Amino acid sequence: MALVLSFDTATPHLAVVLAMDGRPIAWREDATKALSHAERLNVFLAEVMQDGGHKLEDLDAVAVGTGPGSYTGLRIGLSAAKGLCFALDKPLIGMGTLEVLVAEKLAAGPPEEGAVLMPMVDARRMEVYTRPFSPAGEPGGATAPLVLDMAWCETRKGGGPTVVFGDGADKAAQLWQAAPWIEHQQGIRPGVNGLARCAHRHFLLGRFSDLAYLVPEYGKPANVAQQRGRGSGTP
Repeated sequence: MALVLSFDTATPHLAVVLAMDGRPIAWREDATKALSHAERLNVFLAEVMQDGGHKLEDLDAVAVGTGPGSYTGLRIGLSAAKGLCFALDKPLIGMGTLEVLVAEKLAAGPPEEGAVLMPMVDARRMEVYTRPFSPAGEPGGATAPLVLDMAWCETRKGGGPTVVFGDGADKAAQLWQAAPWIEHQQGIRPGVNGLARCAHRHFLLGRFSDLAYLVPEYGKPANVAQQRGRGSGTP
């Protein structure tokens, strides 16, 4: 019996779930775009533990989404997870947010045989973070930023169907209409079922993270420009 507390703060969709052997027993979700993770995460954690009838000391592990996604959101989530694991002396599980999205999709049913699953996290404008997965949920490449355009859609012709989902895919609805060979499944987020399933799989396989060295997967470096002016070393 494995009692695991899981949460993901990489996207605007905030989800927290307490699960026993991969089955959710208590959860909270905030699907608004208010980006209230800093204010609501710890409240949700306390409420979920209370609703589930367990104390933090009862946990067998804590799991957290590691991104890619919001820089601030990821720091909030990893800080909370590391703090809990350090204080409770519990193992830490780091899960890619794209991996959680795939688990959420698979919870609704198996995809078509030979399909390529491409979860997408919004990276602003027409850019997303993505990586391919097999119908069984196994990754087939590295996470990378991708610009969604017709040229990329053309590369997906032939072979098995390409299935796109996540908030990054949802913003490109018009593009998918012009590329009917790509299957777009709307409304899939890193939610309760995906978190519970993904965390349980990591737990069973013994895929635990180093508490000191687990870092967020931002997807790409922050775009920070040095301000010109006095003391900047530039005229």
